[in-house]
Amino acid sequence: MMIEKPDNFKHVSLQSEPASQHRIVESADLFRGMNEIMIRHDGLVYRLKITRQGKLILNK
Repeated sequence: MMIEKPDNFKHVSLQSEPASQHRIVESADLFRGMNEIMIRHDGLVYRLKITRQGKLILNK
């Protein structure tokens, strides 16, 4: 389920495009209870992980 919440990211500079052009995805919708997911992009697989401190790390 995709949820758009542009008001949550007022601090992010979106100079090149209007806010309506950006899609916001909740991390809980991506991770679905897991702490790590794999993302395929342009033929490569990346690992996106939630740390114990609640931060995100993306590794190739």
